[in-house]
Amino acid sequence: MKPLFGYLFLAIGISFGIASNSFAKISDGFTKLTPSVLCILFMCITMFSISKAMSALPVGFAYSTYSGLTVTGVVLFAMLKYNQIPNLYGTIGIILIIIGVVMVNYLGKLN
Repeated sequence: MKPLFGYLFLAIGISFGIASNSFAKISDGFTKLTPSVLCILFMCITMFSISKAMSALPVGFAYSTYSGLTVTGVVLFAMLKYNQIPNLYGTIGIILIIIGVVMVNYLGKLN
């Protein structure tokens, strides 16, 4: 598989990862049926997409990008939907996650 398709699957995985985590919150501890089913379905799509991305991209790059951007996306979702604004240390942490993803993807070298 070409790296371009790997990045496409990675983007799909990140998008569905953010959505599945958002439905996890809405499902209220898996007590509401529809958000619970969507959470599980979206997590399956996420894992499928990440596994396909890892077949075309290095595992460390793919998973670090997925995890970092998914965490950042969920924080942004929480800020918009639930008005959960992180404090100074949380903001610095998110910035460091983004810097880490950029460093791994653009400065990291494989041996």
